[in-house]
Amino acid sequence: MATLLPPPKRQKLYHGIAAPEPEPEKPTPNIVVQFVSEEDGQPLAPAVNLPANFSRANLESLVNKLSNKDDDPVPFAFHVALKDLADTNAPTRLAISNSIEQDVLDHPSKQFTTEDIFIVQCAPQAVFRVRPATRCSSTLNGHSAAILCASFSPTGNMLATGSGDNNARLWDLNTETPSHVLSGHKGWVLCVEWEARERKLATGGHDGHVRLWDPKTGKAIGDALRGHTKWVTSLAWEPIHINPSAPRLASSSKDCTVKVWNTATRALQYTLGGHTVSVNVVRWGGSGKGVLYTASSDRTVRVWDAEQGRPLYTLKEHAHWVTTLTLNTDFVLRTGPFDHKAKVPASDEEAKEAALARYNALVATNGELLITGSDDHTLFLWDIFGESGGTKPKARLTGHQRQIAHVAFSPDGRWVASAAFDNSVRLWDGRTGKFVATLRGHVGAVYRLAWSADSRLLVSASKDSTVKIWNLKTYKIHTDLPGHTDEVYCVDFVADKIVSGGGDTTLKIWKN
Repeated sequence: MATLLPPPKRQKLYHGIAAPEPEPEKPTPNIVVQFVSEEDGQPLAPAVNLPANFSRANLESLVNKLSNKDDDPVPFAFHVALKDLADTNAPTRLAISNSIEQDVLDHPSKQFTTEDIFIVQCAPQAVFRVRPATRCSSTLNGHSAAILCASFSPTGNMLATGSGDNNARLWDLNTETPSHVLSGHKGWVLCVEWEARERKLATGGHDGHVRLWDPKTGKAIGDALRGHTKWVTSLAWEPIHINPSAPRLASSSKDCTVKVWNTATRALQYTLGGHTVSVNVVRWGGSGKGVLYTASSDRTVRVWDAEQGRPLYTLKEHAHWVTTLTLNTDFVLRTGPFDHKAKVPASDEEAKEAALARYNALVATNGELLITGSDDHTLFLWDIFGESGGTKPKARLTGHQRQIAHVAFSPDGRWVASAAFDNSVRLWDGRTGKFVATLRGHVGAVYRLAWSADSRLLVSASKDSTVKIWNLKTYKIHTDLPGHTDEVYCVDFVADKIVSGGGDTTLKIWKN
């Protein structure tokens, strides 16, 4: 029997006109890509010829193979640097989140063609990933006045808050319930600071007193440390890798002084009296045997030898009050021996070794860097103890239109975020101080910033009563967290939880 063939397909007609032939797909061009380390600009492998639509995930696999990594694959972030533009608000880099074709060649700047060699900078990311918060899991009441400060404990199991009701409070983050009320101050509690092994909590108040607390029992450790004649503005503990058994505590005050306390004997060890107006911030650096950094309304930043209390440098570049200060080592000094593996050290010596290893790993490339922010609308990046160190800044960071409220280094030291009263957050390169992007979305002054432990997420708290999480690939809002009914003064980020507090007297916990 003969095989029957199907009849030929009839041509489709649209209003009597034949349909146009589909255009053939545009071929994907090939490009030359050179992978370099973001750390030092050194090539990671010879240049390779790739399709322009090679996906970001494939780029990551390729870099791991070309780098001859025998261990587990390392996650990378990729970007291409843009040429300097006249517009200071334009991004200076293009993050590759899809492919080079989509993110670079098709970018409106049109700075690149297929004839170029694409220098792709590779930044290794944390091997763990923090999930962004999407909902409010708890709204906790207890304070009867505005919450002025909040700080997670180094392990992330507890939270301390200070309020205008003259009390500090401890909260259990595992159960998201109140733990202890810390009563004793006779004025607003303006700052709370955890010792990096979570054995003690320090609070500073409007009454000029510094108090120490046992976080397990909520009981005060002795009487208040008295000496300041005006309110306490900031607290800083001595790093664990310098003094693991009985770290000292530094307190700065409106009375123009910084005092260093021996927490074992509860005695005042020495007073730093070089500033002429209020000292707004004190930070304890981990360089050498310890360094104290202080920022003041006398327009100066001072650097001190923490062992003997003698002055080392006076930094005089700012033209107005210096109100905020951050170190690229802040996160590792704050968390001491505790990393994402949550291993608890068994002894002081083990804690010292773990804390020192984390500190050395961070400062191995760039040393301990400092950024200061001022009411003169500018920031300065300082490399005090580097090759070009001393009293001259490494970079001047300009662009904010109002006074700087807060500045914070990311935990890995690669990024710096600054918040200002001009309703914006700005992102900068943590090593060079170069401007990266402006994050816009708040409609009120931005008061406070916090980074996730993997340095991939940034959260901001604002006068507009919202908390926002930012996408650092698109430089746009990742998640908006509304819910507060008044200004949000403080925010902190630990593991995959965010806490925020402010004028509505409630503490909110946000998580995925």
